[in-house]
Amino acid sequence: MSHLFAPFTLRSLTLPNRITVSPMCMYSSKDGFATDFHLVHLGSFALGGAGLVITEATAVSPEGRISADDLGIWDDAHVAQLSRITRFIRQQGGFSGIQLAHAGRKASAAAPGKGAGEVKPADGGWQTVAPSALRFSDTYPLPLALDAAGIRKVIDDFTTAARRALAAGFDVAEVHAAHGYLLHQFLSPVANQRTDDYGGSFENRIRLTLEVTQAVRKVWPEHLPVFVRLSATDWAEQGGWTPDETVELSRRLKALGVDLIDISTGGMLPTASMPIGPGYQTPFASRVRNEAGIASSAVGLITNAQQADHIIRTGQADVVMLARELLRDPHWPLHAAQALGHATAWPRQYLRAGPQGSPAQAAR
Repeated sequence: MSHLFAPFTLRSLTLPNRITVSPMCMYSSKDGFATDFHLVHLGSFALGGAGLVITEATAVSPEGRISADDLGIWDDAHVAQLSRITRFIRQQGGFSGIQLAHAGRKASAAAPGKGAGEVKPADGGWQTVAPSALRFSDTYPLPLALDAAGIRKVIDDFTTAARRALAAGFDVAEVHAAHGYLLHQFLSPVANQRTDDYGGSFENRIRLTLEVTQAVRKVWPEHLPVFVRLSATDWAEQGGWTPDETVELSRRLKALGVDLIDISTGGMLPTASMPIGPGYQTPFASRVRNEAGIASSAVGLITNAQQADHIIRTGQADVVMLARELLRDPHWPLHAAQALGHATAWPRQYLRAGPQGSPAQAAR
């Protein structure tokens, strides 16, 4: 058996393989509601054989949206449409996850194809918040520095969103603390210039991420996993969040009951220089797995079956997350199984298009 198609157990879940759909913003919602697009989009990955399908960044509050077109879970009314998606994924033999998110100073922005940068309140935007009153860039809004009540609201919003996610039938809750969004903003000295208990030292900068994660873990059932996505580095020349800090934070998160660290990078600096190439973020996932002693996932330019299998086989990560490659080919897992010589079941409705030379092909 290929390592990529070995089952993977997290608490009560046993994923059928190590292929996970990475969260990808689709900017196709209105007032936070999932639509038929989301059902077909996410459902296609389950039909294609992915073991775990994670939604795009799903805003825990209206002000936490990146854009007005973001998916949300700040209202009980959002649950019904999300439930359709989780039911369909389960019917295909897969599991579903939700990425709970708050964009912080990168909120109130135009969705791709609708402009760039800040959307002003007069045009449907809103007041953004952040650890400090520092813009992401000149084209983004000036955020309001969160006070104690604002920080408490963020924690409460994540907690309530997790409860709704459970009601919607999700199997995995992922806390988004990466890509320059709110929790990452607290982690990084680039965006956090506070002088209170949430700024300055490493212990203070990680405080909100720990508090949010602890709150989510408390309301998420003991038998279901919690993930946290981290940007392992800001790719800053000086003064940013570092891989060493990522490893130490991962140790702290493990102690709180987190099951897997979803490792990405960047997003904090609009001009960061990143050495992009095949699997360029995988070494960071390897460090977390092997130094922090917690399961990790690798994402970023993982494009072929042999590469993905190598990552798992060599112990660099426990699962791989795919994004753009799955947009190109939602049935990538089924094709990867064929390439690695692993027998896997195609959806009954698609059997006539199964592996060449199979009995199903011959009987068309």
